[in-house]
Amino acid sequence: MRLRLRLFEFEDLPWFPPIIRSGMMDYLRFMISNLGTYRPIAPLLAEGLRRTGQRQLLELGAGSGGGTETVWQALNEAGVKQLRITLTDLYPQPEAWQDIAEHTHGAIGHEEAPVNALAVPRNLRGFRVIFSAFHHFPPDAARAMLRDAVRAGTGIGVFEGAGKHWWEVLLAWTVLPVAQLLLTPFFRPFRLSRLLFTYVLPLIPLCTIWDGTVSLLRLYTPAELQALAREADPEQRFIWQAGKKRHWWGPEVTYLIGWPRSQ
Repeated sequence: MRLRLRLFEFEDLPWFPPIIRSGMMDYLRFMISNLGTYRPIAPLLAEGLRRTGQRQLLELGAGSGGGTETVWQALNEAGVKQLRITLTDLYPQPEAWQDIAEHTHGAIGHEEAPVNALAVPRNLRGFRVIFSAFHHFPPDAARAMLRDAVRAGTGIGVFEGAGKHWWEVLLAWTVLPVAQLLLTPFFRPFRLSRLLFTYVLPLIPLCTIWDGTVSLLRLYTPAELQALAREADPEQRFIWQAGKKRHWWGPEVTYLIGWPRSQ
């Protein structure tokens, strides 16, 4: 699917109710974590960490931290020990992040203040990663994010848990909404508001269907990611790779990763 449309997503709107946004993020976290969506990219991240000599990931646009625990586990299994991850977002989710911190015994921490992924404070260090969120940024902003990482001299990995196929849109309209209705009571941390806005006034599932569809239409292809990287790094200070990694049970992860040549 080559079509790319710049439609709006509810979770991007400043006025969108935080309680609905949190419910949507909780769903994404549950699905991405339990499906192991980002496990296939662990070798790429392990290579990036090795190349830059780091043991710290700085996650931008983390939402509720969906998939971060499984990435941490996969990297540990790949031999990356003593790894620490810091979660950040323009709309922080401290309640969800605290739950992750407890489950990982503090290995995954967070920054409570809002963090702009286009201008990351210099005191926040680590190999930068962004999961399931790069499509939110139009080309100018996407280039600015990559340029900021190049300017800071740190590596960056951009990962989207889809391959941009029409069948993925069909899943977003059919199977995934049913799964959301069946699994919502099992999401943690428990929120009464999540049940209210899923079953009584179903704003969470309806907005999730819309945002999920738009996300796929906004997704950058590997060729587009490479082009953004070239434009953000005209002096070729970074080594860049883009492509797709397939999960053993079928789904793909689209990625762009880069690190300084000097390292």
